Amino acid sequence: MANTRSEAIEYVLKRAHDEKVRFIRLWFTDILGHLKSFSISISELEGALQEGMGFDGSSIEGYCRIDESDMMALPDPDTFITLPWRKKGEENVGRMFCDIKKPGGEQFEGDPRYVLKRMLKKAAEKNYTYYVGPELEYFYFKDDKTTEFQDQGGYFDLTPRDVASDWRRETVLTLEDVGIPVEYSHHEVAPSQHEIDIRYADALTMADNVMTYRLVVKEIALKYGIYATFMPKPVFGVNGSGMHCHQSLFKGERNAFFDANDPYNLSDTARQYIAGILKHAPEFTAVTNQWVNSYKRLVPGYEAPIYLSWARRNRSDLVRVPEYRVGRENATRIELRSPDPACNPYLAFAVMLAAGLKGIEEKYEVPAPVEENVYEMSEKERSRRGIATLPSSLEEAVHLMEKSELIRETLGEHVFNAYIENKKIEWAKFRAYVTDWERNQYLSVL
Repeated sequence: MANTRSEAIEYVLKRAHDEKVRFIRLWFTDILGHLKSFSISISELEGALQEGMGFDGSSIEGYCRIDESDMMALPDPDTFITLPWRKKGEENVGRMFCDIKKPGGEQFEGDPRYVLKRMLKKAAEKNYTYYVGPELEYFYFKDDKTTEFQDQGGYFDLTPRDVASDWRRETVLTLEDVGIPVEYSHHEVAPSQHEIDIRYADALTMADNVMTYRLVVKEIALKYGIYATFMPKPVFGVNGSGMHCHQSLFKGERNAFFDANDPYNLSDTARQYIAGILKHAPEFTAVTNQWVNSYKRLVPGYEAPIYLSWARRNRSDLVRVPEYRVGRENATRIELRSPDPACNPYLAFAVMLAAGLKGIEEKYEVPAPVEENVYEMSEKERSRRGIATLPSSLEEAVHLMEKSELIRETLGEHVFNAYIENKKIEWAKFRAYVTDWERNQYLSVL
């Protein structure tokens, strides 16, 4: 990575020339995490890198009103890649993520990438670097109109039952081709469900990588005439898709979560971070699980955590602490298991970090770990042990988020208000919709 922006710009210009790039796609997201893009020709590249490119932001969800719609997309030269599925001989296509500015060059507060950068700056002021390693699950279906499974494989199954191994392999190779290192890939628990785990990185790089990952998975699926979806719960009766987020804080080269003298090898910082996550998770769930469908996954019985507890081996808890291995101090981390892969990663990483830092700042006391299966406890036992739950619907989650000063401060007034408004509209539409379940349940008897 270049030391200065001017050096990075020179590198991009040279690389685009050497790789015969003819067009460059400028990428950014709306507040919901939908990838947005427009293309410029190679002749516009230097000007775009120096001054940005104007576009109409009035049609982008959560951006601005029509009377203040002019926006500028300023490419981040450190994110330049050539898209491997767009290579066509002498006419290659590059891409860069953009920071969104106002016409005068001021930062636009509604840019989700800026929300995360602002939170990372707050962490940096405390000498922390925030690392994330998400595990994104997804399904392969015949097309986007049905949920017809493409295999009947199970957890870690290999051929002949896992016919999608070739699709996963090409996806992994494509990810590595665009500079996203992969740790491993495998079949997940449900039929036609898969997982590819990206190697951990700083949170901003990882959020960009998640956006690229989701597109790569879909592009490779399209190439084979199938459809890949990150919908949290597309099929009743089988596991939904999660995005378990491994995370840690570093101070320089030292993992701030590690303590050799602790029974769990967790420092006070790590324990306070966990306490912050547990305390504020109900408030940020509308961000990490932002769709009506997200709450069809967050139910007991399908490995999706709903109880506000933590432990080492127990996967029914909201937060899991992976086992420490001698000599791997830097791998000490916590795993938040509630987020799903259809969230906006910029906002999701920002609110998780905000909750953890709040726990550190206020020196929250972490409750005792719960190694028993929380699902099998009676409601009375959970109540006795003070184990609360995540919100059970988007409506409840939005209500809790709306009252949270921490989430308001983290997202900023612009994103916070636009997000709340969008989610209230989504819930109102869902509440008024008559579903197949209701017709099957009531039509013949009422």
